[in-house]
Amino acid sequence: MADSYDEECDYLFKAVLIGDSAVGKSNLLSRFATDEFRLDSKPTIGVEFAYRNVKIGDKVIKAQIWDTAGQERFRAITSSYYRGALGAVLVYDITRRTTFENVKKWMHELRQFGNSDIVVVLVGNKSDLTQFRQVSEEEGRNLAESHGLFFMETSAMQNLNVEEAFLRMITKIHEITSKKYLDSKLNDNIGSLKGGKEIISLDEVTATKQSNNCCY
Repeated sequence: MADSYDEECDYLFKAVLIGDSAVGKSNLLSRFATDEFRLDSKPTIGVEFAYRNVKIGDKVIKAQIWDTAGQERFRAITSSYYRGALGAVLVYDITRRTTFENVKKWMHELRQFGNSDIVVVLVGNKSDLTQFRQVSEEEGRNLAESHGLFFMETSAMQNLNVEEAFLRMITKIHEITSKKYLDSKLNDNIGSLKGGKEIISLDEVTATKQSNNCCY
């Protein structure tokens, strides 16, 4: 895979991975970004991130995914990283019920620090460990529906639904961002007809668009 950081793109979307420690966030990210999986994956210290370019229609989107530490002692330094995030992948471990029960806590934090229209995908990870399952797929889907979230079970180890989960989030972000941009253009045209002038900034939808390269 080519280095996504150096490739040209039309948009840069920031998203965050959140959830309890050891639910598999880092392996989901490495599987999506570089198609790698590490059995000896160490806990994330603070925040790490990776890039991956995705083509949606005729646009190339650079997804910048932030992997946040799940340990409580890191919450103070990671809360600021919600700023500017257009999407979130909220992960729990289907073999550890406490991580599922803590989803509501993560949703509260997300609503507190994130954008009001942030796209959220609820992910039940480690679906390959069916013999140790403590959370049913139906429970996960019902919780997602009650909060208006997308839902998917994944296995970073078997590379099951990992791509699909991230692409679902990125595609929805692109839809929302495109609509906001078109609405802004429409308002600009209406303002021009009335003799006024309205400045449109894509920063208002926290998407970055450049003519050459969107990495800086």
